[in-house]
Amino acid sequence: MSNIVNKNREFLFLFEANLSNPNGDPDQENKPRMDYETDTLLVSNLRRNRDVRDFLKSKGFKIFVDTLNDKKVPMDKMFEAVLDDYLNDEEKMEKMKKLFEKLDIEWFFKGNDYSKEYEDTKKKDQKATTFFNKLLLEIIKDSLIDIRLFGSAMAIKNITKTFTGPIQVSWGYSLHPVELVKSNSITSIMNDDASTFGKVNQVYYALISHYGTINKFAAEKTGMTEDDLDIYRKALIQSIMNNQTASKKGQNPLLYLEILYKEDFDGYIGDLRRFIETEYNEEKPIRKREDINVDFSKLKEILKDMKDHVEKVIIWKNIQLKGNDQYEIEVEGIESCEEDLLNNIKCEE
Repeated sequence: MSNIVNKNREFLFLFEANLSNPNGDPDQENKPRMDYETDTLLVSNLRRNRDVRDFLKSKGFKIFVDTLNDKKVPMDKMFEAVLDDYLNDEEKMEKMKKLFEKLDIEWFFKGNDYSKEYEDTKKKDQKATTFFNKLLLEIIKDSLIDIRLFGSAMAIKNITKTFTGPIQVSWGYSLHPVELVKSNSITSIMNDDASTFGKVNQVYYALISHYGTINKFAAEKTGMTEDDLDIYRKALIQSIMNNQTASKKGQNPLLYLEILYKEDFDGYIGDLRRFIETEYNEEKPIRKREDINVDFSKLKEILKDMKDHVEKVIIWKNIQLKGNDQYEIEVEGIESCEEDLLNNIKCEE
């Protein structure tokens, strides 16, 4: 495809949690994941990717890492469904023809002429198997957006393949110490003929940040396009806003910042959170965003030093941050644009 991602990027994503549990730890009675030595809240990268996958599924996209009745869908069943969908869709069959052309199968058709070069039947069978495995992988990548975004390991029949995802997201952590709600409040859990009670585990407030990279070389292998990337940005923001379950309500996306590098630059700055500083009154409990001062000065300086390699900076800010000087991150000499990541995500698959 002509719009395969061909430039490296890295991004910063900030969201807040107010009387919420962003990522429960099943080994700790579903309490919020914590580094108790520093009172830092932790959120796994799997939690973030799961939210994105679930949101994309709700919008009509087929995903590889899927569940049915709270159980993971087996790979063979998923592959069978993908192939069946292709074989019964005229538009997708046209795509399949293009995939044939992409894989350069001149040798396969020559084999049907029984030319001397292909007299070895066993060799022909091996080549045919190789070709159809490649074709199946192309169909899987074309059908399943989370393969293109996050990669995956596959093992089924004659196919064993690992795709490294172009989008890699770090564990998130709070930019300040957090405090767990001390209340022993409980919630009712309804069963068939009775109800039981469980504890509600929450933090009072947390400003949390994830760091991520987008790799152009991995994108070429999975087929991730600029359109896919646009869908991912929107899903990252909107999945937080739409995942308002009993434990996740109170979460709110605040900021998405993406550094787009020039095509000839293969590197990254590295974890952008190292260049964010927060200030707060250590004698006063943190209960809301206004209790924390966020300083992006160091990040601005780093971007200024890197401006020869940076094409532009893409920013989305929650409307609640409009006019807030703390979150102004424009850098002289670097083009900056604000994106509307609340547009509707349409599934065209």
